[in-house]
Amino acid sequence: MENVTLTVQGMSCGHCVSAIEGNVGKLSGVEAVKVNLEDGKVDVTYDAQQVDVHAITEVIEEQGYDVA
Repeated sequence: MENVTLTVQGMSCGHCVSAIEGNVGKLSGVEAVKVNLEDGKVDVTYDAQQVDVHAITEVIEEQGYDVA
């Protein structure tokens, strides 16, 4: 398993947490997703043979957030 911490701008509430954790969590190969609103970070544990950081970033950006 791989771990990545993404800096995400535009998250401000519980809905943001639910949207990101729910949608990223649906990706095949994603083991865990944890959003930290205060730090503006999203920690993702994933299987690099099934999904890559680019696909994870796309899902977050499709929700209307900016990944730095």
